Amino acid sequence: MSNELMIIRCRLGEREAFAELVRTWHDPVWTYVRRMLSAAEADDVAQEVWLAVFRGLPRLKEPARFAPWLFTIARRAVSNRLRVEYARPEVPIAADPVVGDAVDVLLDRAEMIVNLSALPVIEREILVLFYLEDLSLEDCAQICAIPVGTVKSRLSRARRMLHDRLVRKGSVE
Repeated sequence: MSNELMIIRCRLGEREAFAELVRTWHDPVWTYVRRMLSAAEADDVAQEVWLAVFRGLPRLKEPARFAPWLFTIARRAVSNRLRVEYARPEVPIAADPVVGDAVDVLLDRAEMIVNLSALPVIEREILVLFYLEDLSLEDCAQICAIPVGTVKSRLSRARRMLHDRLVRKGSVE
């Protein structure tokens, strides 16, 4: 079922349509939130996102633009959480431990998440939206409320920062 059809059904009050919308989009939203925040906060923030989506669906003007609208809400929720976090006194936070199999793929993924989390929020966010959430430059621009040219420059800077970090760690040459 298309997003547009699900949204129309949601507006008509069909609970199953909203449940289907959540099933379809929960993982991408949670993944985005998790890449921007700690694991402990991701569930709470993702829940806040879905509450805001539920409340805001009647005001969504273009159902075809659901994905950028959804990630704009997620970005706002992440920003609110980060604002609260930055207001607290700084306490060193240990990286989430890698648990489970010692499979190379999992280790590579964990290392990449650690490297991403070391980047400043603005650069990390644009990498996550563009590369990991597979959103277009235009969608990234809409979500971040910036021009497409700024998205391109942030992507370039973020790639360079990530590359420099990986070179310093000896992961790439």
